[in-house]
Amino acid sequence: MVLVRATTTTDWQALREIRLQALLDAPDAFASTHAGEAAFGQDEWRQRAGRDGSFIAFLPEVCPAGLGGGYLAAPEVVELVGMFVRPQARGRGVGEAVIDAVAGWARQQGASTVHLWVTETNKGARMLYERCGFTVTAERQPLPSNLALGEIGMQRPV
Repeated sequence: MVLVRATTTTDWQALREIRLQALLDAPDAFASTHAGEAAFGQDEWRQRAGRDGSFIAFLPEVCPAGLGGGYLAAPEVVELVGMFVRPQARGRGVGEAVIDAVAGWARQQGASTVHLWVTETNKGARMLYERCGFTVTAERQPLPSNLALGEIGMQRPV
């Protein structure tokens, strides 16, 4: 059973550990880099963990198992960011549970749409998003951490 909950400042070490693993395991899936975030101090990680819209997922044998978050990008649009599920937790509903938590938070913010960017080459993530009701938009942009890769926009109603 997957447990997803909002992060608090006391989760900073767990958040740091899984986020840095995400940046090592999938460097072409994120706008930032492992080197950049590994340099953050405890205060930055506490601040990130305390942000509204940040979620962490747990499985009994994989703690933490995943993470993701959202922020209000426009009055009715929440941007889904930082999604990652540890390899040993994939295929067990963790990604879907995190997306549901972010969508629920988006609803509470009065948003009508959840939007995200996914690297064109990240087929596994794209399949997850499609299973969760996201559709591809016409938006395209370069990945900020690797301008040689493209990202596509996806969205779904809340």
